[in-house]
Amino acid sequence: MDWTLEVVIVPVSDLGAAIAFYRDRVGFDLDHETQNEHMHVAQLTPRGSGCSIVVGDLPSQRAMAPGSLHGIQLVVADAAAARDELVGKGVVCSEIQVIDPRDGGTFFGFSDPDGNSWAVQQLRSRADKPLIPHAARGRFGEDLEP
Repeated sequence: MDWTLEVVIVPVSDLGAAIAFYRDRVGFDLDHETQNEHMHVAQLTPRGSGCSIVVGDLPSQRAMAPGSLHGIQLVVADAAAARDELVGKGVVCSEIQVIDPRDGGTFFGFSDPDGNSWAVQQLRSRADKPLIPHAARGRFGEDLEP
């Protein structure tokens, strides 16, 4: 049986600020924003990822303090390029650390406006073998080409 991780709930204090940070600064795609009498949430997905984050006011989010999620990990093929992109968009990032010179041993980090922290790991092998094939994406995350 396959088990896939599809969504990580990220506790935030301000949904609009979280959407702006993750979409406009970090570069996640906004899959949807949904509001009804029971909730107001948004789902955002890092490009190339099969796992999304959900921010908003679901019961599980209200059970966690904003900024209490730490160590969420993203993986990129080039840590220096990824860090430069984020810094260029105003995201405060730690310096790159090489814990191990082998592929997978290079990291940097950043936090969202609430203090939820992210680690970014470099795996150069992902440049040639992404987990999810790259395709053009539409406004709502749908593939526009095979």
